[in-house]
Amino acid sequence: MNKPVVDKPHVRTLARLTFGNLDGPGLLHWFREGHGLLADALAAAPAGLECWTFMPAPSPLAFWARRQAHETTIHRVDAESARGGRLSPLTADHAVDGIDELLHGFHARPKSRVRTETPRSLRVRATDTDAIWTVRLSSEPPQAVRHAAAPEEGSADCELSATAEQLYLLLWNRLPLTAITLTGDPEPARLWCENSGVTWS
Repeated sequence: MNKPVVDKPHVRTLARLTFGNLDGPGLLHWFREGHGLLADALAAAPAGLECWTFMPAPSPLAFWARRQAHETTIHRVDAESARGGRLSPLTADHAVDGIDELLHGFHARPKSRVRTETPRSLRVRATDTDAIWTVRLSSEPPQAVRHAAAPEEGSADCELSATAEQLYLLLWNRLPLTAITLTGDPEPARLWCENSGVTWS
């Protein structure tokens, strides 16, 4: 069983931070301070740190570094979308890792609501890398496999193909289906988009 998070002064400081009535420069300073505390906490944590996690990972430290990287990415996308204009670019490697976390982590858990009584399959193909996943949809949590070699064409009911960045944003419901290439039966993609929102209740 994982032990509680190690108590350190910078962790307690981070926990005390609150939004209050911050706006404008004050809110930006608050965010930068919190980001710095998080980065410092991760950098200073020992490799053997034992703490709570909620998905499989090589270590608790690896889990939280990865989770906070993608959490920050998605919140940045939301903030930039609210502002309007172009989004900051994501590297393909970061996007592929985020897709892995989403498919093999979040939606492999019993809490995933992406279910269907009629088994279906969804192919996810990143056109700017060699990353390809097949997601089996059923009445159980989705089961994803990342392929070491290109699978046979047409072996999935539906295929989503785009850059890794576009797929990352689509699978996190930050892009519409119309932004990528969809081939085959659109039903698996619709099931994903309508039911894949991550909730904490």
